[in-house]
Amino acid sequence: MTMKMKALLGSVALALMATSASAADLACLITKNNTNPFFVKMKEGAEAAATAAGLDFQAYAGEKDGDAAPQITAIENCIAAGAKGILITPSNDSVGPVLKEARAAGILVIALDTPLADPEAQDITFATDNFEAGLLIGKWAAATMGDTSGAKIAMLDINKDNISVDVARDTGFLVGFGIEVPDLSVMGSETDARVIGHESSDANPEGGLRAMETLLAKDPDINVIYTINEPAAEGAYQAMKNAGKENQALIVSVDGGCPGVASVKSGVIGATSQQYPLLMASKGIEAIVAFAKDGTKPTVTEGLSFFNTGVNLVTDKPAEGVPSIDTVKGTELCWG
Repeated sequence: MTMKMKALLGSVALALMATSASAADLACLITKNNTNPFFVKMKEGAEAAATAAGLDFQAYAGEKDGDAAPQITAIENCIAAGAKGILITPSNDSVGPVLKEARAAGILVIALDTPLADPEAQDITFATDNFEAGLLIGKWAAATMGDTSGAKIAMLDINKDNISVDVARDTGFLVGFGIEVPDLSVMGSETDARVIGHESSDANPEGGLRAMETLLAKDPDINVIYTINEPAAEGAYQAMKNAGKENQALIVSVDGGCPGVASVKSGVIGATSQQYPLLMASKGIEAIVAFAKDGTKPTVTEGLSFFNTGVNLVTDKPAEGVPSIDTVKGTELCWG
């Protein structure tokens, strides 16, 4: 465990000690997969916080983004085990009905990072403001480019399911860049000719490579690349490099993992919006402890529909009017 993680969890542990749970109480964490460093760090944080609080802990994951069947089975297992709380990064909204069953059984359900469309499927969401994360990289890209009239933009999303986190980052980026988005609830409603197209990356390097190759075939002069996360950005950069165009485009992303911050430092990614999965998970465990003790439920951040765990733009090329931190600070705060 890193010193950063120990320090953060130490402060969480102090809060948990005052309201420690029964050793019989169970918390479940269900992530989209167990390979993305974001979810790996989330599991680390949840497990450490659960141990500090005296909670039993079980972790489950899908095989990849969008893989809901294993998550549904995991939720059913947690219900059967009598869990006090479930923390979940839902793969898509098909997990909603069984989460409603969990809530009906008296289980606290907290969505992490990705809220469900049905508000009855979760008690609350602990998340980055994903629209703000997209907005920051969009504003940075526009300010860095200066004259955006000649922009040719590639959009690398997760998939076509309109998952809330995917939509928020995508549309936030476009709004930040100055593209009119008629419908903020879906991806692709914009008609601006500067957007060359949207392709699915599956939020991994292989998908990012494939998606970027597809978009380069449509327009070889793409000069701005939005990516849902840094693994997809890695694949996009490789596609550009394979085509001999690695210096042609600004690449922007979201996550703020240590490999992603290193990519910003090396110039592969121009800027990324850093989120804090460790905090999401540890705060989620803290909420389950309070709920197990006396039924207290967490509340949303004022003015928002969720509990905001924060976001910072990380870049070594700051743009006027766009708040940011550099890669030195980003490295201090990164994960993975």
